[in-house]
Amino acid sequence: MNIHEYQAKALLKSYGAPVAEGVAILKADEAEAAAKSLPGPLYVVKSQIHAGGRGKGKFKELSPEAKGGVRLARSIEDVVANAKEMLGNTLVTAQTGPAGKQVNRLYIEDGADIARELYCSLLVDRSVGKVAFVVSTEGGMDIEAVAHDTPEKIHTIAIDPAAGVTAADVEKICKALALDGAAAEDAKSLFPILYKAFDEKDMSLLEINPLIVMTNGHLRVLDAKVSFDGNALFRHDDVKALRDETEEDTKEIEASKWDLAYVALDGNIGCMVNGAGLAMATMDIIKLYGKEPANFCDVGGGAGKEKVAAAFKIITADPKVEGILVNIFGGIMKCDVIAEGVIAAVKEVGLKVPLVVRLEGTNVELGKKILNESGLAITAADDLDDAAKKIVAAING
Repeated sequence: MNIHEYQAKALLKSYGAPVAEGVAILKADEAEAAAKSLPGPLYVVKSQIHAGGRGKGKFKELSPEAKGGVRLARSIEDVVANAKEMLGNTLVTAQTGPAGKQVNRLYIEDGADIARELYCSLLVDRSVGKVAFVVSTEGGMDIEAVAHDTPEKIHTIAIDPAAGVTAADVEKICKALALDGAAAEDAKSLFPILYKAFDEKDMSLLEINPLIVMTNGHLRVLDAKVSFDGNALFRHDDVKALRDETEEDTKEIEASKWDLAYVALDGNIGCMVNGAGLAMATMDIIKLYGKEPANFCDVGGGAGKEKVAAAFKIITADPKVEGILVNIFGGIMKCDVIAEGVIAAVKEVGLKVPLVVRLEGTNVELGKKILNESGLAITAADDLDDAAKKIVAAING
């Protein structure tokens, strides 16, 4: 689960991290009061969407010369003008795709005098099985280019979970970031704070880009991106309350209600599979035969008829779907249950696109019998290769 920048900063501030003062707004007429509540005279007006690259983004509705999704303002009047221009319009960044995301809220923040921009993130380094700091002296909007062109400038410091962030760890991070003086003193408290927040809140990513050294020598968290482990949200009601469903795909929201592993993609063949590995193989073979998957949908090993029907309805709700491939291996899940769920869903929502079903495993013959006797336009497949060929052929006409 992702949250907005202003929410991430409030969370980090509650742990003691240094962040600027700021106010989130939903309406342009709130901008003046928000700016007046801040020290000024420099302000930053930030679009709040779940995507990176906002500063370099462009608004669909505005001219190509218009400023991006993060803007400096040197007066309260400038803050208000930017808020009116940005709210309600669609921001397109490298991470949103061409469709972009509508800006429904802004963060008005006090400006900062920046001496240096650094990069700092925490994530789970699966190569060592530990949480690690990933840091670089080359912070800012082009960190992806740094990773590609000069990877030697990015440093990884893994943290021993039993010891936490030690003085030796802080020293390594400071050396990697070339911190000294007041910034190095701030680091002694900041980096343990970030690790504690990451650990206690079950984050999967904590990214600060940039982490700045101000002209007075102190550190400040200038931007923050936080993602949480969805499997641990049951432990954090305060985190769940931060969820902004307007930033999520409606199909993924519906899938989460049924505990389905569903991710919307850009292709035209809907997939319903049980097991992540089988889902990946199914998507791969669709691509092999020249088409693209419209989704990743894993109904799991113990799904019942109702859950299968819900998954089918979610897939068919996607207007991009031109055909559906159901690929089930019945181990714990029985093939006849899958067949009954598919038929129930088809009868409820109708079938306007080709449907190919490949079943194998427990009760496979009964499952095929149920499908064959349904009277519905369902194409059976003998194996995965046969299923992929049939669904691609059906779409191609």
